[in-house]
Amino acid sequence: MTLAQLVNVLYNIIDRIYIGRIGADATNALTGLGVCFPIITMILAFSNLVGMGGAPLFSMRRGAGEPEEAEAILGNCFSLLLGIGVSLTVFGLLIRRPLLLALGASETTLPYAMSYITIYLFGTIFVMLSLGLNQFINAQGFGTTGMLTVIIGAVLNLILDPIFIFVLHMGVRGAACATVLSQFVSALWTLRFLTGSKTLLRIRRQHLHLQKQRVQKILTLGLAGFTMNVTNSLVQVACNSTLQIFGGDLYVGVMTVLNSVREIIMLPVNGVTSSAQPVISFNYGAALLERVRKAIVFLTGLLTAYSLLAWGLVSLFPHFFLSIFNTDPKLLTAGVPSMHLYFFGFCFMALQFSAQSVFTALGKSHQAIFFSIFRKGIVVIPLTLLLPHFAGLGVNGVFLAEPISNLLGGAASFSTMYLTVYRKLKKQV
Repeated sequence: MTLAQLVNVLYNIIDRIYIGRIGADATNALTGLGVCFPIITMILAFSNLVGMGGAPLFSMRRGAGEPEEAEAILGNCFSLLLGIGVSLTVFGLLIRRPLLLALGASETTLPYAMSYITIYLFGTIFVMLSLGLNQFINAQGFGTTGMLTVIIGAVLNLILDPIFIFVLHMGVRGAACATVLSQFVSALWTLRFLTGSKTLLRIRRQHLHLQKQRVQKILTLGLAGFTMNVTNSLVQVACNSTLQIFGGDLYVGVMTVLNSVREIIMLPVNGVTSSAQPVISFNYGAALLERVRKAIVFLTGLLTAYSLLAWGLVSLFPHFFLSIFNTDPKLLTAGVPSMHLYFFGFCFMALQFSAQSVFTALGKSHQAIFFSIFRKGIVVIPLTLLLPHFAGLGVNGVFLAEPISNLLGGAASFSTMYLTVYRKLKKQV
């Protein structure tokens, strides 16, 4: 699943790497893509709303020996993903221009942002189905198949990107076309597997009709992942708009690159947490609580060790990570100190993600939702808007908001998980 996450991020990462090398307008084009990030993140949020809400419930029902209810959950999730995908496409196309301007696009970067997001929105339904339903493949233990779902699309994107961007001279429009076509193929692969004979539980026609109580459970539990993505989107909006005021297009471009580096670093984290959730959910549903405790310990230890390593690498080799996406001397000069500030104390994120995963896997939606909102909505966004005005911090205030939130959010969520979940599991064993 970590390999699947690695390849999944390549969709947007590859776009940025190629666009960062299209010529004289590379930095403006890359910044235009950065303005689109909050919209893309919002689409991923809705995918997680259904996928991350349905998959733990699906695993619990499997663990409890109720395959019929598990298939009903899967069928309802498919219908939800389909309906939400169509709605987002229509709504996004109607408001894309004013939305991009509100997200920090300038007159220089708006044409690039419009070209990319217009085409990307037509592929919304493919993104929803491939990402949302792939969690049900992994939840059944088909980790290799889940990885192939992502690899097929990402490899196709890797091949099509240079053809559309450079050979056909389509620029950012070519990058969007390559991504949409790749997601389309991934969605077809996912649907074929989940309706075929190789899967344990499959999408069946009789389960496509939405049942109110079941949908409420899916959406309630999925609100944690949804809220995390929504708050991420709002943070991106706050960062872009504030950086546009204090630093202009250059620093919006720097944030675009830092977010890209962050996505690469987060790959193993996402892979480990995604694979841990069905394990925890299944054993919790089967009342094997000692296994649940062991999974929590292993998850936390692994994430902490990795995040310390990642922090060290980024601190020692900032030029290497920045130059993956852009080699503009001005961007590199501004990016190195910004990177040191942005990733300072990155290890505390391990506590946030391990606790968040445990809350979601055990169906504790209220705690999962609260801590999703707490770190981003209550800490990061206010700090992003306020710090640049104090002590002449300017753009540095925007980048400092992240490490402060890592410490506060990680400590709060993990200590709560330990006191309210882990200690109680120990008493019940």
